Amino acid sequence: MFRILFRLYLVTIVSYSAAIYLVPDVVVKVFQERFVTYNLDYSRGLQTLMVKQFKAVPEAEWPALAAQMDKQFQPLHIVLSRNDDDGLTLAEQKRLQRGENVVRIGDWGWRTLAVAPLNEHTVVQMVVPPDPMDVSLLYWSINVLIGATMLACLLVWLRPHWRDLERLKATAERFGKGHLDERTQIAPSSNIGSLANVFDTMAGDIENLLNQQRDLLNAVSHELRTPLTRLDFGLALALSDDLPRASRERLQGLIAHIRELDELVLELLSYSRLQNPARLPERVEVSLDEFIDSILGSLDEELESPQIVIDVMLHGQLERFILDPRLTARAIQNLLRNAMRYCEKRIQVGVQVCPKGCEIWVDDDGIGIPDDERERIFEPFYRLDRSRDRSTGGFGLGLAISRRALEAQGGTLTVEPSPLGGARFRLWLPTPA
Repeated sequence: MFRILFRLYLVTIVSYSAAIYLVPDVVVKVFQERFVTYNLDYSRGLQTLMVKQFKAVPEAEWPALAAQMDKQFQPLHIVLSRNDDDGLTLAEQKRLQRGENVVRIGDWGWRTLAVAPLNEHTVVQMVVPPDPMDVSLLYWSINVLIGATMLACLLVWLRPHWRDLERLKATAERFGKGHLDERTQIAPSSNIGSLANVFDTMAGDIENLLNQQRDLLNAVSHELRTPLTRLDFGLALALSDDLPRASRERLQGLIAHIRELDELVLELLSYSRLQNPARLPERVEVSLDEFIDSILGSLDEELESPQIVIDVMLHGQLERFILDPRLTARAIQNLLRNAMRYCEKRIQVGVQVCPKGCEIWVDDDGIGIPDDERERIFEPFYRLDRSRDRSTGGFGLGLAISRRALEAQGGTLTVEPSPLGGARFRLWLPTPA
């Protein structure tokens, strides 16, 4: 709020200062003749009286009279001079030689000099001196008080705007975190009431669309599992009969396809559940070395090639860390399966804990991932060209599920080149507040 207030006040005070000093000067220049005429009329009486005073005494006594009047008229200065004095402009000199009075205009249209001719060569000048320091300080104090008043008015005006904007910002943040029923609750009479109403309408539409999409995905996934289970059971019964070898192989192939579909449905259900950020993750304190060991043990049966070596690097003293064991284990399992699918001979798992959080990475010695596809691989159902074959490519959901599993805990998942030559998937989990 104070940054906006400062910027708004800075613009206002600079504009005000520029206007208060430039506009009068421009107006005086444009209407110079009118200001001169007004000040001549304003000074005519005083100048006439001064001229009468001087002409009432001999010319030799004029200097003494000027000195006496200078004391009487303080802080104004009464000065005798010639009409061709260097302090006068050529135009002023010509007017004085014609017997006319002269008035010089200064800032804000105030006269700074009034000159009246006494004879053909001598004139009397009434010089208006600049304001003394204390009076100038008083004028500046007035400007400061005006600026402070403007600041207070801006603060009063800005506060309800800022309050409603903060409420709109907080609502948008909570809505983005999955609280789809969140609304601004800003009154229509607010200055941003129309904006808040548009946001609430948009939020309602998004909530309805996401709920419909999630309900449809859940319903379709659940409904698919029932016929798939029946088909699997029926084909298994058919395999129990005495069948020719060719028929048995075809039935076994069909069972493999059905189980692949069933696995896809399970992946869709998992992805659908992770799409709801409103579900709070569990917070369990685990021993990281035991946690990683249990994950690796759960994948022993899936390790197709016995030649693949999995190394674990535990950096420093591993403290106990608070995380969601189910989501984190699912993310690491998907990354390990991905590494086993594409590596040549070696996989490396690293763990390091620092005060800000926990970092886990999975390296492989495969062919790596091109730079332009390192973000796209986290999109659902996206598979690299070299992995279009179902035997190696999977469904394209594993990495998307891993990233969402970490994001649900406030973490991140990124990919970069591995020191082993393949890809490195880096998991980051912040330390819970």
